[in-house]
Amino acid sequence: MRLTAWEEERLLIFTAAELARRHRDRGLRLNAPEAIAIISDAMLEAARAGAGFAEVEAAGRTAVLPSDVMPGVASLVDEVRLEVLVGDGTRLVVLLDPLGAAASEPDGPGAVTLAEAALPDPTADLERRTIEVRSASRRTIRVSSHFPFDQANRRLEFDRAAATGFRLDLPAGSSARWAPGETVTVTLVRYRGHGEAGS
Repeated sequence: MRLTAWEEERLLIFTAAELARRHRDRGLRLNAPEAIAIISDAMLEAARAGAGFAEVEAAGRTAVLPSDVMPGVASLVDEVRLEVLVGDGTRLVVLLDPLGAAASEPDGPGAVTLAEAALPDPTADLERRTIEVRSASRRTIRVSSHFPFDQANRRLEFDRAAATGFRLDLPAGSSARWAPGETVTVTLVRYRGHGEAGS
């Protein structure tokens, strides 16, 4: 029997879903791949039986209950994307939060828990200095927050000796930019341990 790549993938989904159903029938709670397999298989079966787009989507949403999965899985499976063949052609079905993680696991994996009080600024006691920086480049230049500023692009003109041991005083992951010919005054903050007494 010769199978197309799609037919092989369909059999793989069916096999994974069948194994997952067997686990569920034995009272085992499903992991993320098992839950996705059952949801995908249910949608493909509905489409194969001639269901429309809305019915295929409903089949996926009802295939697995939050109580069927292991703790944390509902939050991990935040969406399921699957192409199905319905009456008007191939359609992409996207199920967002198919296991209702927002209601069932408000504190699941990846949840953000706010601190009761604001954390102190870890750089509050570090030396700062302000310097003027001019771009002599014909292209926009960006420098990220924690890059050693004295080693920044050589087309940025500034007092590099004054910048040694310092970085941009910006939150982690952010950056500053210079358009061609632009001059910007920036604040630098000393790296902790660099030039401190006793270091």
